[in-house]
Amino acid sequence: MSERAMVIVGAGQGGLQLAESLRSEGWTGPIRLFGEEKHAPYHRPPLSKALVCGDQTADHLVIRGPEFFAKKGIDLVTGTRVVAIDRAAREVELADGSRVPYAGLGLATGSRARTLPLPGADLDGILVLRSLDDALAIKDRLETARSVAVVGGGFIGLEVASSARKLGCEVTVIEALPRLMARAVSEAVSAWYADLHTDHGVRVLLATGVTGYTGADGRVTAVETSAGPIAADLVIVGVGVIPDDDLARACGLDCDRGVIVDDCARTSDPEIVALGDCTARRLPDGSTLRLESVQNAIEQAKSGAAWLMGKERLFTAAPWFWSDQYDVKLQMVGLSTGHDRSVTLGSPEEGRFSILYWRKGTFVAVDSIARPADHMAARRLLDRGAALTPEEAAEPGFDLAARARAG
Repeated sequence: MSERAMVIVGAGQGGLQLAESLRSEGWTGPIRLFGEEKHAPYHRPPLSKALVCGDQTADHLVIRGPEFFAKKGIDLVTGTRVVAIDRAAREVELADGSRVPYAGLGLATGSRARTLPLPGADLDGILVLRSLDDALAIKDRLETARSVAVVGGGFIGLEVASSARKLGCEVTVIEALPRLMARAVSEAVSAWYADLHTDHGVRVLLATGVTGYTGADGRVTAVETSAGPIAADLVIVGVGVIPDDDLARACGLDCDRGVIVDDCARTSDPEIVALGDCTARRLPDGSTLRLESVQNAIEQAKSGAAWLMGKERLFTAAPWFWSDQYDVKLQMVGLSTGHDRSVTLGSPEEGRFSILYWRKGTFVAVDSIARPADHMAARRLLDRGAALTPEEAAEPGFDLAARARAG
């Protein structure tokens, strides 16, 4: 192609959204979307749940079919790695040595699963879950596994644990911190989920370190922990992710636990935007915020596309997340870290409740379990900075959805 293209590195949901948004914003030139995986863009949230359990196949996860890319004039190139960015020439270099000039560049390189470099980590049967191929490998192993150890009590680990229990495996969750999902939810929600997993027959070990793995004939047979050995013929390691900012660092973009972007998804190079799990957003106070969610990637893609077309579209909405474990949906909006007040609506004993959080008098977050109306109301309230007080929320008969409708 002689005409410079909009080039997107990373063909996940965020990269696809950037391509779609560029068309919506009026870009009529070529768009080249490079993905290192062999698969077309697919939905990632079902990997640890519906796909692993066999409720969905890989075909169900495909976001757009070939006809879409042909209609929109988007050149999807899978199984291809971008190895370097030449900012001076405005070109990217592919693994085969060819170079592609760009009019604007989007980085949607995502993240990679964090691993634990421990004795025995190279044994067969120790897996991580980040990609479709990872999920398919886990699904295959779960068909014959009897005892599964999940290292890490975050969202991915607990979702895999619930899937493994659904398939009849004996499951042990090993978490180094004193509570589950500690970086994302409050102590009350952590405790409720520990009980949920215990009630489903999962052995939950908290404040327990992993020191290595043992095996026989090259296959894992146990996880060595501070609480003693845990027998397992399959181990899933879910201890977080590392932002894939290698390309950005190598070409001199500002990075700090991810590619630094602003509310418009702009990097330190005005011709390059970045989005999704590979990014860290610079906040007004100089700190950075990393958000690993579909919403974050989608909204940053829309903002990045607008900027590449010469417009400003700030992404400032409250972050929201969700997790499906067993038949329970947890929906979160805002960030409850550091809260100093909370009010509970509904009944934790009945499994339908929401917890509202305040920090220094400001309404900051809501965690909802099986109360979707509360979640949607909380998103509206937080997006407009509503001045809800703990005293108001604690009034008998308080209705969060009615409060959101009232303004």
